Amino acid sequence: MTPLQLTSYLQYAITNRFPILIKGKPGIGKSDLVTQAAALANANLIISHPVVSDPTDFKGLPFATKDGKAQFLPFDELQMLIDADGPTVFFLDDLGQAPASVQAACMQLILARRINGHKVSDHVTFIAATNRKEDKAAVSGLLEPVKSRFASIIELEVTTDDWIKWALNNNMPIELIAFIRFRPELLDNFTPTKDIVNSPSPRTVASVGKQQAAGLPPDLEFEVYKGAAGEAFAAEYTGFLQMFRNMPNIDQIILNPGTAAVPTEAAILYGLSGALAHKMNDNNIDSIVTYLNRLPGEMAVCCIKDAVTRKPALTNTRGYIKFATGKTGNMIL
Repeated sequence: MTPLQLTSYLQYAITNRFPILIKGKPGIGKSDLVTQAAALANANLIISHPVVSDPTDFKGLPFATKDGKAQFLPFDELQMLIDADGPTVFFLDDLGQAPASVQAACMQLILARRINGHKVSDHVTFIAATNRKEDKAAVSGLLEPVKSRFASIIELEVTTDDWIKWALNNNMPIELIAFIRFRPELLDNFTPTKDIVNSPSPRTVASVGKQQAAGLPPDLEFEVYKGAAGEAFAAEYTGFLQMFRNMPNIDQIILNPGTAAVPTEAAILYGLSGALAHKMNDNNIDSIVTYLNRLPGEMAVCCIKDAVTRKPALTNTRGYIKFATGKTGNMIL
């Protein structure tokens, strides 16, 4: 499933209390999507990390009662599952890295919804996530009975469009968004390795964006981005930034949309499209659309899509309506 599809499906699963297992490469947003889906479903979220847990964390602490019998005293997370009085998601992150003994304890919770005499609240939905064995993330696999306890096992796939929608709504730099449109294959180029280096993934690319947005000095960009997302990514992105910073002045384009120069280099066109989308508002959309009508159709459509993702109210303007209906001579959205 794509991130958008998975978010929708998780809301459905939470509403119906179906346990779900998500698998996929490291850094593609599994945990973030669970957090987002829980919020959209108005559910409380409890995050657990079985890889650093002991079986007793899920079973409780054994103790002797006054009458000589043994009982299990629930720990904090288990107690919250017992006491939950509203929609609650119990998220088992990196379950595939957990020892078999811990997986077995989780299995009792997921299927029987009770463990050592303690019953889990009917309001609780179990969701788990794991990397795959081929990702070299210390995943030894899941016990067969554990896998079958889930209503469905879903593999998350990375899509450029979904990431761009997320980036536009999470203050990622316009240069980075434009670069990913220009080189979409660099959004998800995860390569497992024993070397202590990173490779491009939605998580590491977002790390680049966060540091850039925080004002990273230009003279540090290459080494920092190399450390964040790998040398190949850093080389291409810093080269793109140099072109982006030398592209035509956006304010001059808006003032003179009919005569302003139109670049021919693809990288600059992608950057220009992103910059115009960032600048677009109710007052200048007519002028920007006039200029977009002189660009290749793909660039114009990307610009409009990014602009309305940031500011949905633009769809009510005359400039957008003319563009969307093809009256500007550009392609229809």
